[in-house]
Amino acid sequence: MWIDQPTGVGFSYGDASDYDHNEKEVADDMFHFMQAWYGAHQEFLSNKFFVFGESYGGHYVPNVANRIFQGNQAKEGTHVNLAGFAVGNGLTDPEIQYAYYAEMANNNTYGIKAVSDSVYEKMVKAQDGCINKIKACQKLTIACTFAQASCNNDVVAPYEKTGLNPYDIRKPCGENPLCYDFSSVTKFLDLDSTRQALHVTSKSAKWESCNYKVNSDFSSDWMKNYQGQIPPMLEGGVRGLIYAGDADYICNWMGNKAWSLALNWSGSSKFRGTPDQEWTVDSKAAGKVRSADGFTFLQVYGAGHMVPMDQPLNALTMLNTFIHGEEF
Repeated sequence: MWIDQPTGVGFSYGDASDYDHNEKEVADDMFHFMQAWYGAHQEFLSNKFFVFGESYGGHYVPNVANRIFQGNQAKEGTHVNLAGFAVGNGLTDPEIQYAYYAEMANNNTYGIKAVSDSVYEKMVKAQDGCINKIKACQKLTIACTFAQASCNNDVVAPYEKTGLNPYDIRKPCGENPLCYDFSSVTKFLDLDSTRQALHVTSKSAKWESCNYKVNSDFSSDWMKNYQGQIPPMLEGGVRGLIYAGDADYICNWMGNKAWSLALNWSGSSKFRGTPDQEWTVDSKAAGKVRSADGFTFLQVYGAGHMVPMDQPLNALTMLNTFIHGEEF
């Protein structure tokens, strides 16, 4: 099941008052949608349910999954058989992740020196001020927009000025503002036959790769930390997977691994003490993995921001391993 959310992205639509601006609204909308969906499709109630997302899904997934988990705990509405959640190259804990941009720019696994030593040093020096702004955002929402603008200017913009793709450090960005050519996808999704097959009505939005209104509506949400939504689910037996392609800059594997290791829950000591293991697919090295008590971090080799695009076989293997509860 693929869901276009929050309101306004993909084919989703609604009145201006329906547009979301924070994760509570996103989570509530998704919870009520799932309640309505199960009401119409009760034959799926016994199926295990997983929440997957990538990139800004690092915000969406923990909140949506936690909202369903809390609804189950409170016996609110229909019980959803929540079994797990997974985030790929996501932004979940900016307070930790923003400290790894300089390292990813110059000390990545590909040996690419994206910025000069002097620029690298400036990025490192800017980190403490950036982190303090992110901390202020956790206490006062009005500080969040400034934290986003300031931090991105200090530790993201220097990399983008190199012309390298922020979603794949191995490639140039090119002239497309999103650094990828999604025109074929857009063309396909805007075909009348595609819209009819998907039951997309005339009310629905015209497909576009990025809705900048929705993007701006979440300017106060960007720097919020949401790793705190995860421990209650792990304690409740819901499995979690955090994975990251190791060529991505913008939501890089270093920052994702760091917050995963910093996460406090009953299994955290075991997770931190578990060594990384080689992950293989068809007897070939595909990544490094660390798992303990239902929580897994996976560094995927040879992939950028969009792991399924760069490593389709390995991504499918990862998904199947996770949803079937097998060991990596």
